[in-house]
Amino acid sequence: MARAPRWYDLITINIFYLGLTTLTQTFVPLVLPLLVQRFVGTAQQGAYFGRMRLWALMVALLSQALMGMLSDRTTLRWGRRRPFILAGALLDLVVLTAIGFTAQMNGMAGYRVLFVLYVLLQFFSNAAHSAQQGLIPDLVPEEKRGRFSGVKALFEVPIPVVLVSFTIARLIGAGNMWGGLLLLMAMILSTMALAMLVTEQPLKVTPLPLDWQPFLRLLLMVAFFTAIILLMGEVVVWTGRWLAHVESVLVLATVMGLVGFAAMTAAVVAGVGGSAWLSIGTEKTRAFSAFVWWVISRLAFLVGVTNLAGFVLYFLQGRLGFTRESAAGPASQMMMLVGVCILFSALPAGWLVDRVGRKRVVAWSGLVAALGTGITLFATNLTLVFIGGSIIGIATGVFYTASWALGTSLVPQDEAGRYLGISNLSGAGAGAVGAYIGGPVADFFTRSAPDVPGLGYVVIFAIYGVLFLLSTLLLAKVRDPLAQEKPGL
Repeated sequence: MARAPRWYDLITINIFYLGLTTLTQTFVPLVLPLLVQRFVGTAQQGAYFGRMRLWALMVALLSQALMGMLSDRTTLRWGRRRPFILAGALLDLVVLTAIGFTAQMNGMAGYRVLFVLYVLLQFFSNAAHSAQQGLIPDLVPEEKRGRFSGVKALFEVPIPVVLVSFTIARLIGAGNMWGGLLLLMAMILSTMALAMLVTEQPLKVTPLPLDWQPFLRLLLMVAFFTAIILLMGEVVVWTGRWLAHVESVLVLATVMGLVGFAAMTAAVVAGVGGSAWLSIGTEKTRAFSAFVWWVISRLAFLVGVTNLAGFVLYFLQGRLGFTRESAAGPASQMMMLVGVCILFSALPAGWLVDRVGRKRVVAWSGLVAALGTGITLFATNLTLVFIGGSIIGIATGVFYTASWALGTSLVPQDEAGRYLGISNLSGAGAGAVGAYIGGPVADFFTRSAPDVPGLGYVVIFAIYGVLFLLSTLLLAKVRDPLAQEKPGL
């Protein structure tokens, strides 16, 4: 930064995170599930929601990588980051307006249009996000990045989840989809406008020629990971056809639950293993096996927590009897509780890590998240659902802190970016794995066991809970180089 940071830079440099997270908190748990349900019906909503999430997340990952590379080399007079933030936000507004009109459509035509628009929305918002992420490294001195990162955390977690719960979710819950979208667009526009007040200097040094090798490597990893997810999804669909004539609900739940869990586990292990092989090669994959198993363990946890949020609206409809838009309010309130618990548990988790060791704290977080999921599964009222969700949120906040502290010590420091890129791919893959494979599992029970409402979402939530436990078990293959914990986990 050409001048020393001032107090209002804390806001202008970070404010657009508020718009981006408000967009995510509105779309994933509220808008998308409701529109998909309207277009394809309850018997197919899980599978079609999963398809949309899979392709949109993969496009988002590629967009963020590509646009990040381009913004690094931009020499425009406005600076490197603001042009991408401006363009991404304005294009988001165009797409959101089109989605508002799409909400009036019906049937598969409406779904196809929504599919294209949501993929575009992910592309544009992640283009802006990639540039937004560069503002603190570009403009803030090292000694002040802690306080700027703290404000960033406020704009990313508690403020947007509370805002959505008390404003946008209420409009959508009352059937006013347009009102919710317009308020969301106003939030994106206003936060983008404030971000334009950032004092950013143009890049004066001629950038080096663009090196496409990292992006092509990422493209290969995304293609491989996507292929694995598609294959496992077919396994689930085939199993559903094979079980079509079985009448016992217990047998159906047991077999389909085991197959769904096995398919997600296979996607996690094969996806990460293949991505590591494509990125760092066979020799280094073996040499840094602890890192690879850490990513696998991390992805197993993230599949659970990400998709509990994605399917919460359908779960509340099936399990507690909420109808369509009426589930939007409770779903948003649960996400608000989870978000606040994540924030307030992530901060003291650092102290806990120093006291008992990183790996042990990560292991505990998996066990606690599984406990919260169990409470949610057997909940007969909204209060118990909120209690279960809060426990999951606490575990997730601790997990984020402890897991990342462990993972960063497992990579060679001179290639940390390349190795942690595998983890970033896995983070995006979490939503894809759990939604694309879990959606058809839920739909199978909607069709095969209509007398047990919500059974499909109970089954996939149970799978996510077991994945939390699996993430803990997999830590046995990860050795903490600091060896702070006692022998055992």
